[in-house]
Amino acid sequence: MSIRQFLPADLRAAVDKEVAGWTADHKVDRLWKKDSSLWTGDGEEKWLGWLDIVERGQKQGAEHAALAGDVRAAGFKHALLLGMGGSSLCPEVLAVTFGRQHGFPTLHIVDSTDPEQVKDTHDRVDLSQTLVLVASKSGSTLEPNVLKQYFFEEMKKAIGPARAGSHFIAITDPGSKMEQVAKQDQFRHIFYGDPQIGGRFSALSNFGVVPAAVIGLDTGKMLTEAARAVAAAKIAPAENPAIKLGLLLGCAAHAGRDKITIFTSPEIHDLGAWLEQLIAESTGKLGKGITPVDREAPGVPEVYGNDRVFAYIRLKNTADSSLDALVAALEAAGHPVVRIEISDLYEIFGQFFTWEIATAVAGAVMGINPFNQPDVESAKLEARALTTAYEATGKLPQSEPFLRDAGVSLYAAESYATTLQAAAPARNLAGLLRAHLDQLHPGDYFATLAYLPMFPQHEAAIQAFRGKVRDARRVATCLGFGPRFLHSTGQDYKGGPNSGVFLQITADHAADLAIPGQKYSFGVVIDAQAAGDLAVLQARGRRALRVHLGADVAGGLQTLAAAIDAALA
Repeated sequence: MSIRQFLPADLRAAVDKEVAGWTADHKVDRLWKKDSSLWTGDGEEKWLGWLDIVERGQKQGAEHAALAGDVRAAGFKHALLLGMGGSSLCPEVLAVTFGRQHGFPTLHIVDSTDPEQVKDTHDRVDLSQTLVLVASKSGSTLEPNVLKQYFFEEMKKAIGPARAGSHFIAITDPGSKMEQVAKQDQFRHIFYGDPQIGGRFSALSNFGVVPAAVIGLDTGKMLTEAARAVAAAKIAPAENPAIKLGLLLGCAAHAGRDKITIFTSPEIHDLGAWLEQLIAESTGKLGKGITPVDREAPGVPEVYGNDRVFAYIRLKNTADSSLDALVAALEAAGHPVVRIEISDLYEIFGQFFTWEIATAVAGAVMGINPFNQPDVESAKLEARALTTAYEATGKLPQSEPFLRDAGVSLYAAESYATTLQAAAPARNLAGLLRAHLDQLHPGDYFATLAYLPMFPQHEAAIQAFRGKVRDARRVATCLGFGPRFLHSTGQDYKGGPNSGVFLQITADHAADLAIPGQKYSFGVVIDAQAAGDLAVLQARGRRALRVHLGADVAGGLQTLAAAIDAALA
């Protein structure tokens, strides 16, 4: 791995000053000694188990090999991982990056409560040949619990109640509710997390290593690559790639460059999804934050504002080097750029650790606790209150749209709806969207929060108008699918700077899916999550507009895209 920084003079001076300070105050040593005074002194030392997890993991090689042998001998064709956020994003990177290994199952990630998406995953696998991994640190997270209930009942139907547990593995912290469930249902294996490692820092713990073993990756090689990054993170700050990266991110945020735009070679493109959670959930709090921008189409330097830092993670022998010229143009235009090159796919495990250190260091520079996530809990509480109300009344609370046009309905907080109506050039969908997009100012970002099935056709439709907003308004743009982004960028959107302009997209469900043992369905859960998310954004004074598409999602997205075209004209 090689890392190079190309920085404008003022940012270079700020980073050099921090490097000198970290050297004089022996802060690298203090970090490795788990000194919470590097941050806020608010118990950060209790969340630093990830610092030595690679060394501990290397001692479990026989256990990893035994698991891989068991899975291969059993002949499983598919593996489903049920989880959210830190429990699912690293496994997703592994599945997308490495694909299927000979003799091992194909890994599918289930991190949605959308009934159509859950059913689609169910229908793509033969459960009789499927191993299910339930990944939940606390064991109390709503999504993996209801997904486990659904797939366990389906497994009973497929192979019989007596054998169902033998197709399940739990990855959870000791003493959790999920551990109890796994023992009661006679799961095939239980693997334990470390209670002193938060979810987004757990990639190199059992939450990443166990799925890697299940799909036949070389866990010894992956931990060796991670160990190289660990060693590099212990040297003096001036030569320490992870420390210098973190100092850059923290200094850039102080200077107003608080959006990190992630470019990658196509072979490792999903690494950005993992980085989104790590950076956003760690730094977005107390009105501060670094907003990650992933999967935004590359553009010419002129479409980017001075609120950006660019990270280009390149595979040395990539089949597509077209980003090289773009990144060179960004450097020539004076934008700060970090170039990272890896020579082997297994070096992404070193990237996991490098970015974990960098994010922790950025938090120290910013004066925040990078290991808590206070605003994630707020949305969970709102959704839980709504599902509880549904169990009592049989319905979710309903609100009235302030506009219906072309089959689409618009919702917003009363005060914000009034603001939009007063500013709109016309009282129609395009006019109100124009007023909403006119809220964007230099330094702001535009985020689409889609509570829809995360299908390629839906993402492509949203990416198309996302790019148009970026080019027309010269602002950073983000895209998250609910509810998965709630466990990722949702923390920054609610707890970070009030610089986001949000477009939430919801739709009716063509078909719902029951959750065994619950009065509410998957459709009710995702609707409650969307409503809770919007309520918290509104309570925090965010500029948030909800667009409800109705039953025809494809047609509704076309209508929305056409209206955005008109709004930008």
